[in-house]
Amino acid sequence: MTVEIILVFAILFITIILFAFEIFPVDKIAIFIIVSLAIFGLVEPEEAIAGFSNSATITVLFLMIIAIGLEDTGVISSLARYLKNLHILPFFLLLPAFMLITAGISAFISTTAVVIVFIKIISELSKRFNLSRSKLLLPISFAGIMGGSCTLMGTSTNLIVNSVSQNLGAERFSFFEFSLYGAIFLGVGIVVITILSRWLPKDKVDSLEDEYSLSKFVTTVEIGSDSKLVGKNIEDTLFFENSEISLLKLTRDKKITNAPGKYISLREKDKLLVLCDIEMLSELNEAEGLIIHKKDKKSKNKMLIEDASVTSDVEKEEEEDENEKLSLVELLILPGATLIGKTLKQIRKETIKNATPIAIQKRKNIRNTKERLIRKNIQQIRIKPGDRVLVQIPSENIRQLQSIENVAILREHEPPKTSTPKKRILAFSILLTVIGLAASGILSILISAALGVSLLLLTKCLELNDVYHRVNWQVIFLLAGMIPLGIAMHNTGADMWVSDRLLEFFKGQSNFVVIGLIFLITMVLSGVVSNNATAIIMTPIAIAVASGFGLPLKPFILAVLFGANFSFFTPMGYQTNTLIYGMGFYKFKHFFIIGGILSLILWILGTIMLSTLF
Repeated sequence: MTVEIILVFAILFITIILFAFEIFPVDKIAIFIIVSLAIFGLVEPEEAIAGFSNSATITVLFLMIIAIGLEDTGVISSLARYLKNLHILPFFLLLPAFMLITAGISAFISTTAVVIVFIKIISELSKRFNLSRSKLLLPISFAGIMGGSCTLMGTSTNLIVNSVSQNLGAERFSFFEFSLYGAIFLGVGIVVITILSRWLPKDKVDSLEDEYSLSKFVTTVEIGSDSKLVGKNIEDTLFFENSEISLLKLTRDKKITNAPGKYISLREKDKLLVLCDIEMLSELNEAEGLIIHKKDKKSKNKMLIEDASVTSDVEKEEEEDENEKLSLVELLILPGATLIGKTLKQIRKETIKNATPIAIQKRKNIRNTKERLIRKNIQQIRIKPGDRVLVQIPSENIRQLQSIENVAILREHEPPKTSTPKKRILAFSILLTVIGLAASGILSILISAALGVSLLLLTKCLELNDVYHRVNWQVIFLLAGMIPLGIAMHNTGADMWVSDRLLEFFKGQSNFVVIGLIFLITMVLSGVVSNNATAIIMTPIAIAVASGFGLPLKPFILAVLFGANFSFFTPMGYQTNTLIYGMGFYKFKHFFIIGGILSLILWILGTIMLSTLF
């Protein structure tokens, strides 16, 4: 093993750690990869930035732009609108119908865009027809991924695998090259998920006010000098005796006591952080000797809202314009959003399109508990991908929220877009043209996608200003950063070194076992690292192993393609799974058990099908 190979593996190992623990956003990690490879001389300067000009990267960018145009013109919503009529079906038919339609659309449109639209539709259906969102969201995410695996343009992973394999001398895949296999995977997946859906949690349908506990407030109460509570133990006060109020924190002489015990004696100027409903808050406000902390009339009253999964900081103007109609809008923070890493205080200072953030619902995870949120100052809690932010905004300004980069409006309080049926038909026709040209082989996917973007711009079905703000640039930077890593592995011989070790390990094994292990290794790695990154790492290795055994390349390339897409056993395996996980309905175990069973079944099925190609 040479020094260059050791350096490549070191960079690869550090990259995997950074991905797995989400230490930095993926775009920062991508830049780290580019700089590291160039500094150590593992790639030429031109190769280090080759990812930005790679055909797969540009194709993904064009397909993202087409998806934005289709969403803005209402094509995606129109394609899915009739789903609202399916609520009359029994659940064992409703779920497969949702999954099949999601998969069908995802085969030709960005899976992430489709799933976001379906999140909105299901949220509306759940309120109108009392459908359980948690019974539907995870299945449609899985279905979208499987549907995207049916065509070459279905997912960015497919395009990446095709591009990398072509650069290494393999034949280019046609548009429907592996559609039959994808359809079989999809059919089996729908049956499996329908059976396993009985073990998915069932959520109750809440209003925004209920979900964010807007009926409860956490506020600071100061003990005045004339208060009757001075000198009393907490157990002898309403803070202990009344079940409608909870004492969360006591501040005395700048020292903080979390969850203060009942034997603590209260003193003058003690500050108590308490959780209570509106009625109790009014009662405390009127109580003699208790001071509810306020600011002057020119500023905003401050009250914190908090429960086991929600931390909120509510601000309301004391004098509100009666003629101004305000709406509550729920925003889902996507990877790459400019709001990520900022606190509620910072957001308020910058102003989000005339919207006032009033609550944050954190993405649920093992570390995110009520105790942790209470112990941490709310102004220090930073927004992360998967969090939901509730904002108050004048109704006429809601559309402006859509220009925020990588932020999706979940609750459909916004007025409908000014899209005409003519534009919808035009945009849909452009999509069919792109698909037809790419599928027939008249034009490559890159050129047909570029033509589609041009037509959308020429027909004013798309505005460039929307494109700049709404393209997920993190994915573009990720691809641009990982492609040089694949080049470095090839330049230094790291891919051949790995393949030689694998050839020794596989020696004497049947072709069935070899293809099965390549599929499994790819699937497991994709559960920790991005599916696109996994595809770039594993495609050269799979091709080298196939060449070493003198076997056809196609089954090994397909094993990487499907294996990178089918890591359902963790919420990090695919972006849509991360978004669904961030909704707060699921725990890691739901992905690990239900997604793990699905991944296991598809792995066995894929190994059997691909082994027939030898």
